[in-house]
Amino acid sequence: MNVSPTPYLARWDLVPDGAPIVTPGSRLLPVRQGATPAMLKIALADEERAGARLMAWWDGDGAARVLAQDGDAILLERAQGTASLAALARGGQDDAACRILCQAASRLHMPRARPLPDLVPLSWWFRGLAPAAAQHGGILARSAAAADALLAAPQDVVVLHGDIHHGNVLDFGPRGWLAIDPKGLLGERGFDYANLFCNPDAQTALAPGRFRRRVAVVAAAAGLDHQRLLRWILAWAGLSSAWLMADGADPAMRLEVATLAAAELSSRA
Repeated sequence: MNVSPTPYLARWDLVPDGAPIVTPGSRLLPVRQGATPAMLKIALADEERAGARLMAWWDGDGAARVLAQDGDAILLERAQGTASLAALARGGQDDAACRILCQAASRLHMPRARPLPDLVPLSWWFRGLAPAAAQHGGILARSAAAADALLAAPQDVVVLHGDIHHGNVLDFGPRGWLAIDPKGLLGERGFDYANLFCNPDAQTALAPGRFRRRVAVVAAAAGLDHQRLLRWILAWAGLSSAWLMADGADPAMRLEVATLAAAELSSRA
């Protein structure tokens, strides 16, 4: 696989405009195409390829525009606004940040009058949770049970971003808040609201009273049932914890979010 940006720089008349960014699933390079700031992204993983197909399908409606695409490479409109949802959340405006994230997700979930791209079923996305729950038990077992029940009887199935959080919805100035870096999933829309409860960092997400307040704000802004939202948070936080464990990383913050969701569910039963 060719991960060098050089062929695309020549093909699309691009000039580097910043330092390369390396992630486990892709290689990125800020560039300019004439006067237009853009981001060149070369996918290394299937989920990034699925995300690129979905970005093209959204066609700039709720997401960054795709300026060019060829094989594993995609050229995206680059955010130039100065506002940050993480900064809003950390600066006492968490309600506003949550509502912006909900609006962004809702826009992405709207149907489009064109054939769907290839998408990953949400049930497949959760395939690693049951083995982790069997191994570790505890709150992961409750997460797996919640996931099984939700996936067995999905509601409001839509195209999902798959990774909605404060760093994946950016300020595009006059174009508003737009999404980047989707995973390209298909499943119940409530799933897309769960990850924001684990972000932008532990201090913000786990501040006293923050979790319960966020549940109220997100349920109202997204039009979700409180109980079902809590089940998705429990399921997602467990899955995220399982991934972190598999990578040898610390799952403590995600496990705490799962525990908060489970406790809230028990108090409402």
